[in-house]
Amino acid sequence: MILNRKILKFEIDLDFVLIAVTTPLKDYRICYLINKYLNFNLAKTADLAVEILPNTEPVYFSKYTHHWEASDTDFYFIANKGSDGYLIPEMRKTDYFLMIKNYIDDYDLDNLVSSLNRIPEIVAAVKIDPKKIKSRENLLF
Repeated sequence: MILNRKILKFEIDLDFVLIAVTTPLKDYRICYLINKYLNFNLAKTADLAVEILPNTEPVYFSKYTHHWEASDTDFYFIANKGSDGYLIPEMRKTDYFLMIKNYIDDYDLDNLVSSLNRIPEIVAAVKIDPKKIKSRENLLF
């Protein structure tokens, strides 16, 4: 007996750009500096709750948001270290992630990364490919 099988491949749509930010500062201090240097208006919102392991209590991560009216672009500044673990455990050296949803062109993105790196308190700001992150599902909200 021959069975016909169809295999469905499920691929997560990662429709955002991600910048890893390393800094010793607390979230509110670094957001203040980003607002000051980049003319942003990052504001604290409800923490991001992520269920790291199935059927366990969620882990909470500090989250700030900013919106560019002109291009309808959303920015989310999220702490990597939460109440009880890491958002992206394989990137423990990264303190925060700047997630950019909707549209940002390469020119603006490059300017944004170099502007972040010019802030003295930021050790490094690096663009990373979300597809290469093992625990990328934690970034879907």
